[in-house]
Amino acid sequence: MKDQSYTTAILVNKPLHKAFEAVNNVRGWWTENTEGNFHQLNDEFEVRFGDVHYSKQKITEVIPDTKVVWLVTDSKLNFVKDQKEWTNTKIIFELSESNGQTLVRFTHDGLVPDYECHEACTGAWSSYIHDSLKELIETDKGKPEPKVV
Repeated sequence: MKDQSYTTAILVNKPLHKAFEAVNNVRGWWTENTEGNFHQLNDEFEVRFGDVHYSKQKITEVIPDTKVVWLVTDSKLNFVKDQKEWTNTKIIFELSESNGQTLVRFTHDGLVPDYECHEACTGAWSSYIHDSLKELIETDKGKPEPKVV
C-alpha cells in the first residue's frame, strides 16, 4: 500500500546550510508561540495556536544540512474528535542540493487522509512550508503565527 502521509516540497535558490538553518528556526516560520529548544538532538519544544492546537515535539534525528526529524510526543487538537491525532506522528525535513538550488522535502509521517484533521492540517502545513518557510529561507523573513501574550 502506498504511503499516504502528507508530503510536500519547495525549491529555493539558497545553499543547503541556509535552508537547514531556517528549518530549525521554528519561531521564524511556524509560530512565535513556542517554548523550549529546537536546535539539536533530543531537544524538546511545544507549540500553541491559541486553544485550538497544542503539540510537543522531540528532535529524534539530526543530520546537519540534510535531515531533521521531530517526534510528536503529545498533542491536543481541539477541533477534532480524537484530539491526540498527531501524537506519535513524525515531522520530517529532508534537504538536498541540485544545480545550485536546495530542495526541502517536508513529510508529516502519520498525517493520513483517514484523520479528521487531515484537510485542515495539510492546508495549514502547505501554507507554512510554501509561504512562510520558503520566505524565511529566501528573504530572512517568514510569516509565523504571531506571539500571543
